[in-house]
Amino acid sequence: MEWRETEASGLKLGLKMRAVPVRDPKEIDASFAVMAREGTDALIVLGDTLTILHRQQLVSLAMKYRLTAIYAYREFAASGGLMSYGPDLTEMFRAAAVYIDKILRGAKPADLPVEQPTKFELVINLKTAKALGLTIPQSVLVRADEIIQ
Repeated sequence: MEWRETEASGLKLGLKMRAVPVRDPKEIDASFAVMAREGTDALIVLGDTLTILHRQQLVSLAMKYRLTAIYAYREFAASGGLMSYGPDLTEMFRAAAVYIDKILRGAKPADLPVEQPTKFELVINLKTAKALGLTIPQSVLVRADEIIQ
């Protein structure tokens, strides 16, 4: 999802949205300090190489500053993050393997259609919710693909 779409969705819900771009791992600590100074309540961490590689640091800082956070991939929730909602990476890798097979068998990459993820998963870490003093509604829990106790 593009930032503009995220911001527009938040505004419809009456939320003040602010992007805090991080382009270098050295900026992570400072970005959390800024969010704390500004009274940030919640955090959406998008999935990219930097955030995935530094997910433990991001999860730890979200806990330190007591931020309700949702992450792009289940690996974040498995690392102690509150919850994740995003494409199932295992399914995406399987789809990539099918493409590789087609290419190795002679298909031209330009002739193959572009595919979007089709399977998304919601993972909730109840241990983290408890540590943050949050109660996840049953209506959300029943929709979860995985609940980490």
